[in-house]
Amino acid sequence: HQMAVKAADFLSKNEIVHLVSSPLERAQQTAAPLATLLEAEVTIDPRVIEADNLFEGRTVGAEPKALAHPKNWWLLRNPFRPSWGEPYQDIATRMRAAVADARDAARGHEAVIVSHQLPVWIARQAFEQNSFVHDPRKRQCTLASITSLTFDGDDYVGFTYAEPAGDLLPDDLKAGKKFVGGA
Repeated sequence: HQMAVKAADFLSKNEIVHLVSSPLERAQQTAAPLATLLEAEVTIDPRVIEADNLFEGRTVGAEPKALAHPKNWWLLRNPFRPSWGEPYQDIATRMRAAVADARDAARGHEAVIVSHQLPVWIARQAFEQNSFVHDPRKRQCTLASITSLTFDGDDYVGFTYAEPAGDLLPDDLKAGKKFVGGA
């Protein structure tokens, strides 16, 4: 909760007129402090939900027990798709559509979308026209971080990244291990 409050405080001076959240509880809990500060309603958008993956609920981060088990090796056969879950291109398509709708709803102002690590990272890669294939440990996207996409009209012009709650991150994430689970 403290991380969400710090993120909300960081964003509170911005001209935010539209607030969107994933339907998952943890995203809505992250959006709540900002909604309170802005006296705004949160729009739930299923397009910004966490990516579907077959490792859900299993340890695949710092101690990848699930990855070491031979029965799961088949899931790892294609890191370009990825074979263990929702294709990166599908994530990019739904996130681009959600960003476009939020941009349109806030035209001339700002919108905030509270999503999850992989969808945020893939959206950023899509707008930057980078490859989706990556090492999850090297994503620039930590807990309660803020990736801001900037547009001039409908044209993407760049991004900024901030970690307003960085001082509250667990020590292993502060040391550069930015992977916090998920695929």
